[in-house]
Amino acid sequence: MAAIIAMGLSIPVMIQTLFGSREPTRGLFERMKQAVTRTRENLTERIEEVVSFSKEIDRSTLDDLEATLIGADLGTATTQEILEKLRDKADRKQIKNVEELKRLLKEELLLILNKGNATALSTVNGSPEVILVVGVNGTGKTTTIGKLAQTFRSQGRTVLLCAADTFRAAAIEQLEIWGQRTGTEVIKTKAGGDPAAVLFDALQAASARKTDYVIVDTAGRLHTKVNLMAELEKMRRTAQRIIPGAPHETLLVMDATTGQNGLQQARLFTQAARVTGIVLTKLDGTAKGGVVVAITRELGVPVRYVGVGEKAEDLLPFNPQEFIDSLFA
Repeated sequence: MAAIIAMGLSIPVMIQTLFGSREPTRGLFERMKQAVTRTRENLTERIEEVVSFSKEIDRSTLDDLEATLIGADLGTATTQEILEKLRDKADRKQIKNVEELKRLLKEELLLILNKGNATALSTVNGSPEVILVVGVNGTGKTTTIGKLAQTFRSQGRTVLLCAADTFRAAAIEQLEIWGQRTGTEVIKTKAGGDPAAVLFDALQAASARKTDYVIVDTAGRLHTKVNLMAELEKMRRTAQRIIPGAPHETLLVMDATTGQNGLQQARLFTQAARVTGIVLTKLDGTAKGGVVVAITRELGVPVRYVGVGEKAEDLLPFNPQEFIDSLFA
């Protein structure tokens, strides 16, 4: 106990350290369950409707299920992969009722998510850990950065924000508002300034102060895609010169409500910006939460966090098992 007090942890973090995280885990599941309410209703109710018209679950039943899965935004390729496996079981009379169908569907969805989310977070020796946040404007990038800062600070960590999106009007001011909300300092420059230069200043300050995390806002759009990716690469080189191995994580922010339409933009960033993880925002605002599975399968990049509301606390770490359980709860 004395050792924990000496660590200077906040009371909530101290309690979690002493007694484990059972209660927070239950809380996270309930919040995830609430966030995917519209997707769950869209998916499970339609499954039961489809099956109710069939005397047995056969290929014809599964053909009718196809539209339901695509409607939940699993995507055509993912849907076909899953149905092909289920059709094989149906041919052998291994799907006896709707509950068995749901169980098998859950297994297939979880298999895809576990495979895509198998990539562990890189180990960072020393500090700071540098997180580059990328994505097109309008996806909730700046809001996500504020929520990440809140998440880390609630764990007793120190955070510095870097306002390197110097090209979009009001981007710096928006980040400053989140800095004020979360009690996090923002390193900035004037609008139109050099993003790599402000990143240099932020990393120098964080290194001197032994800050745990530096979260970097980046431009969501420049004059051309080539310019945008060149700017991101310049920032990567700047980070590596100051802190070997940085950036340690490059998070792509995606808007869940755009569904499959957002995947093409995501592919561009994934290839050019060396994305290591996805943050899916506005999950609570869509009936197409199945896009989580499509993203994982098609991009081959793990989902790290999901946004489930507007408040600073509304960013949940993504857990594949809890996500699938919440869809069928």
